[in-house]
Amino acid sequence: MSIVYSEDYRNHSTGNHPENNSRITHTMDAVQEQIKKGFIEEIPVLKPETVSKQDLFRVHTEQHVEMVRSFCEGGGGYLDFDTFASPETYSTAKLAAGGAVTASKLVLNGHDFSYSIARPPGHHATRDKAMGFCFFNNLAVAVEYLRKVHGVKKFFIVDFDVHYGNGTAEIFYNDPDVLYVSIHQDPNTIFPGKGFVEETGDGGGEGCNLNIPMPPGSTTSDYTYILEKILEPAATAFGADFYFMDVGFDCHMEDPLSNMGIDDEFFPWIGAKMKDISGSMVLILEGGYNLEVLRRCNVKLINVLTEEVSIEELTDIRNMESYLYRGGDDINPKTETLFKVIQDTFSPFFEF
Repeated sequence: MSIVYSEDYRNHSTGNHPENNSRITHTMDAVQEQIKKGFIEEIPVLKPETVSKQDLFRVHTEQHVEMVRSFCEGGGGYLDFDTFASPETYSTAKLAAGGAVTASKLVLNGHDFSYSIARPPGHHATRDKAMGFCFFNNLAVAVEYLRKVHGVKKFFIVDFDVHYGNGTAEIFYNDPDVLYVSIHQDPNTIFPGKGFVEETGDGGGEGCNLNIPMPPGSTTSDYTYILEKILEPAATAFGADFYFMDVGFDCHMEDPLSNMGIDDEFFPWIGAKMKDISGSMVLILEGGYNLEVLRRCNVKLINVLTEEVSIEELTDIRNMESYLYRGGDDINPKTETLFKVIQDTFSPFFEF
């Protein structure tokens, strides 16, 4: 496993904005601390290469790229009600996209897992608009790099940020070679107000946009119940050549920007699950705004990717802990109903 990181990400200076430098510095400090203590094996930390304009133009319109550049060079400020740019944001956003591309190159060249711990995040950025703290869509830039430069054909993306990755979904909405699976808080209750089950893709991409909009208050048991039923069958049927995981810690119960009931144990579970399914993948940091959650849960996620632990072993451990400390978690009936709706909606495409 490797981590792709640069201290230059701090140049995207946002002050007291929720998406600030402390998110990644706290994360990296925690990882290095655990390595020194011997709790995590030594992991190479590699610097990203910045992307070119041509890399960006595979995803974004030239007008959008030029707008971000000129806005930042003009001093920055708020692009919308919550997306703040500093004078160095344009170059830093290019570097963050480069982090995703660098991690993808590492996996392509034999690393089992590579984690781009970068900012600003990217999954809300559309082809022609910055929004939701995002300027360029880091993951989409990496997908198109792999497709155009290395001839990779099919991509599987799982995104568990609490906010639907509307930018990623929109960019690949008509694409039959990208399966985007997003589990997020019900968009009736949270930004960006999109990500309903019936948004399944269009044209050749119909059936390749799989949304799991969870009710507020959903627990780790709800998440694992529904993902256990969907992820592996979808991945097996789709037959991807390359796997991405968009990592968002804002689904945690302690996050200030959401209303979920997810605990720490979800993150090693999803890591182990996707490790079993994919064998190798790129991880890309998206949201997460409680610094202690970022510290704890990044360490747990990274640890499970570097250890020889199966999803079955992890599930056994979790079930025992649930019984001992929480008396068992019942599945919300709304989660069971949601699964049936997804099962019916996607019956022409997948068998769950």
